Amino acid sequence: QVQLQESGPGLVKPSQTLSLTCTVSGVSITSDSYSWKWIRQPPGGVFEWIGAIDYTGTTYYRPSLRSRASISRDTSKNQFFLQLTSVTPEDTGLYFCTNGRTLFGVQSVYWGQGTQVTVSS
Repeated sequence: QVQLQESGPGLVKPSQTLSLTCTVSGVSITSDSYSWKWIRQPPGGVFEWIGAIDYTGTTYYRPSLRSRASISRDTSKNQFFLQLTSVTPEDTGLYFCTNGRTLFGVQSVYWGQGTQVTVSS
């Protein structure tokens, strides 16, 4: 059974860097069957694709976040990561790690439970 679990601080100060970890079990993140995504949902808003990393480690980003977002992985731990720099209150939301058959967009096969991130001083 494939499971994804997000972890990271729930509160981040403006201008600081948000760092999240997704721990995957049940399938290797180097499997060519899936891409691995970060998706967020602002309060009252819709799901927003942040970016993805494919099985080779190549990364893809939402154009509006490309200058601030970085996705990486640790294959030895079967984890992938999101860093988002220079955060503002507009980055507040529920952050999910997922996997999918496609790289782009929010459509996913498996979802983590989500982790709330609040940007506030």
